Amino acid sequence: MTCTVFIQSNHRQLLGALVSAYSLRRNSSSPDSFDVRILNSEDFPFLAARDGQEFLRDGRKHVWKYDDLQSFTPLRFMPPELMNYQGRAVVIDPDVFAVGDIAELFGRDMEGKAIFCRYREGKGDRPGYFASSVMLLDCARLQHWQCQRNFEEMFSFERDYAKWIKLELEPRESIGLLEEEWNHFDTLTEKTKLLHNTKRPTQPWKTGLPIEYGNMAPRTHFGIPTGWTKFARHLFAGGDSPYGRYKKHPDPRQENLFFSLLREAMDEGVIGRDVVEAEVEEGHVRPDALALVKSAQYPGAAHVERSGALAG
Repeated sequence: MTCTVFIQSNHRQLLGALVSAYSLRRNSSSPDSFDVRILNSEDFPFLAARDGQEFLRDGRKHVWKYDDLQSFTPLRFMPPELMNYQGRAVVIDPDVFAVGDIAELFGRDMEGKAIFCRYREGKGDRPGYFASSVMLLDCARLQHWQCQRNFEEMFSFERDYAKWIKLELEPRESIGLLEEEWNHFDTLTEKTKLLHNTKRPTQPWKTGLPIEYGNMAPRTHFGIPTGWTKFARHLFAGGDSPYGRYKKHPDPRQENLFFSLLREAMDEGVIGRDVVEAEVEEGHVRPDALALVKSAQYPGAAHVERSGALAG
């Protein structure tokens, strides 16, 4: 059976995707049992072709921004087609890093279901939903996933982005549940298998940079952007980003984990120094990244030893 991990990304999250790919093989007992492929949004021109056009999200019209930090999210639904609807795929975001062994996920009994993912509990008046940011897929059971066609349906207002991304358009009986440690939201414990730095304002490799995302919007009302006053107030105040700047991650161990993985990948020649320098120059990575690489140290060698150190 063919097994592939797909990491969706774009030019703003390239370094995260490269570190993620390195972590998958580093922390697997059988790294040759699966392939790893980065899906860069630039290689799928249909995403850029709709830049500036209105699409349906949460029942309202928004403006598609190809340059948004998360413009890659529709590519979560591309892997089955790329695998000719055969084998198994794991699809993850570029801010997901392996602490455990991804091969364990490929070996899971899928119980005849098409998708396994984590359920994210709701907060307050916000309902819970299936988190498609990490999914185990039985590609043969997902032949109705045709990414470009489905993407285009958002712009004819036939498909709601929110329902698509939260898997609300899939039969409930086709979805199995992953344990939370397979998509651990900004949580690093002895149980963590995949760490997800999902809180965008505190992604460790972007601390101090101007925030460049804006909820894949602004929304429009009668064709007028509803968020224009926020932009205007900020710009008149002399700000460089209407959304402020990235903050330091509250857990220093997660910052250390990222930069220690990057350090190892650079030491092994998997990621070149020139790549990091270019990402810093582009403003996609914090300017002190190389200094942090020098001081970072991966906590332990074996998985058990790492887990104990991380939990301390």
